[in-house]
Amino acid sequence: MNDPAVAEFWRLDGPPETTERHLRAQLAGDGHSVPCVGLLDGRPMSYWEVYRADLDPLALHYPARPHDTGIHLLLGPADTRGRGIGSTLLDALAARILQSRPHCTRVVAEPDVRNAPSVAAFRRAGFHCAAELDLPDKRAALMIRDRALPTAG
Repeated sequence: MNDPAVAEFWRLDGPPETTERHLRAQLAGDGHSVPCVGLLDGRPMSYWEVYRADLDPLALHYPARPHDTGIHLLLGPADTRGRGIGSTLLDALAARILQSRPHCTRVVAEPDVRNAPSVAAFRRAGFHCAAELDLPDKRAALMIRDRALPTAG
């Protein structure tokens, strides 16, 4: 979280307790957001949050549908970024969500519009930018991947 490229968008930099509070809130919450760590060759290289977007405050900012599922993604350390891994992982996770959640008709994300690599990774994974949203902490690109669309590449 203290990597400048991560801290700019996640705002969880600082002492380990900052990230710990964020994770504890999710783990102790109502189960609508699940934190996950991804490994590559046994090494931690990604952090994910999979959440019910229709039950999240995000739903106040776009026309949410029942069972919309959201994704937050962080890739790190730095040597894991810029290699196309993010779009591959996003494609696989979105496909898995749509396969395992029959009531979910789309997967959504809301990366900061300034985070061009993230927005591009979502596009390569079959998401389209449906709108720009003014959220309390950022201007976001509302990225949507519909069930009806075939998987990317």
